[in-house]
Amino acid sequence: MTCDDARILLHALLDNELDAGHAREVEAHIARCPACAAEFLAQRDMQRVLADADLRYTAPTSLRTRIEASLPQPQRQQPSRRSVLRGFAMGSAVSALAASGVVAVVLRQDDQQRILSEVVSAHLRSLQAGHLIDVVSTDQHTVKPWFNGKLDVAPPVIDLTAQGFTLVGGRLDYIDARAIGAVVYKRRQHVVNLFVSQTSNAEYRAPKTETMQGFNCRRWGNRGLNFWAVSDLAADELAEFVEKFEAAITG
Repeated sequence: MTCDDARILLHALLDNELDAGHAREVEAHIARCPACAAEFLAQRDMQRVLADADLRYTAPTSLRTRIEASLPQPQRQQPSRRSVLRGFAMGSAVSALAASGVVAVVLRQDDQQRILSEVVSAHLRSLQAGHLIDVVSTDQHTVKPWFNGKLDVAPPVIDLTAQGFTLVGGRLDYIDARAIGAVVYKRRQHVVNLFVSQTSNAEYRAPKTETMQGFNCRRWGNRGLNFWAVSDLAADELAEFVEKFEAAITG
């Protein structure tokens, strides 16, 4: 186990969230690595300080009263003839758009944004202590078989260490109310989550980068799979990751 692998799991060890095998691996690494041992002791001391500190704060009722009093009060207005006619006009416009298929496109875009939001939320959850990795390994021949039997289609797992993106493991996650695979890479101290799900659409969809909650997300589709790569890496580095991943698959 490397120092990078161990430091990912220190919080989980402190919180007793590791299984016996992984706990022994981390403890053995700490026993022979002074730097990781010092980091572990510092995190343990911080955990004790936070546990002993009373950080709760209850706002007084008067504060809520003052805030509510400062807010503008909504004014109820009777609908005018003009607003009623405007409503009819809007309804007719929506009907016309629906007939032309524009509404269906808008709904699909809304659905894509909802799923993107879920993907970014899953990325944020993974950054919490003990949530990043279910199977810890830098060996693609260990990570890929771990997914077998857990998903309908196991995600492709590619070793990109030589290209600057280190494989550190994988886990199961949940997007759009179903289980999907997440393959985890690191570049320096940045985590890259690669979410992969099966789709009935076998067409190739070119990578597209979007930003949400401060994270870059590059999504694309290929070979009946949907991919989302999420990280706080710069957009060009995340695009480089996707380019190298796709090249490794096709090569």
